[in-house]
Amino acid sequence: MNHNPQSSEGRHDDDVALSDFLASLMDYTPTIPDELVEHYLAKSGFQCPDVRLTRLVAVATQKFVAEVAGNALQHCKARQATIPKDKRDKQQKEKRLVLTMEDLSKALREYGVNVKHQEYFADSPSAGMDPVTGDE
Repeated sequence: MNHNPQSSEGRHDDDVALSDFLASLMDYTPTIPDELVEHYLAKSGFQCPDVRLTRLVAVATQKFVAEVAGNALQHCKARQATIPKDKRDKQQKEKRLVLTMEDLSKALREYGVNVKHQEYFADSPSAGMDPVTGDE
């Protein structure tokens, strides 16, 4: 049997850190409201009266969304880098990045989420506009 005193101290430190983290969730207001998280947890069949757990799910969800958005931004920048120079100069004057389903799908695919969009989704800011007038 292994009676390593450091492993019990390390486990105690982890327990204290976890307790402190859970206690800090009581004072934290996540971006995603508790009611929304509780709704989707209940919809999936999970109910827990502990608000700390609800907020922990909200924080994890917020982190996931932020990472996916960051990855989608990187895909957008990489896609724009492949655009021919004359068209890129025009786009750089606008300095506007547009999140497309292509970029979002690539970012989500990295996390094991496969998204297929319908044909009616616009993949560019000018999709659906009259080419002559620029109006919808």
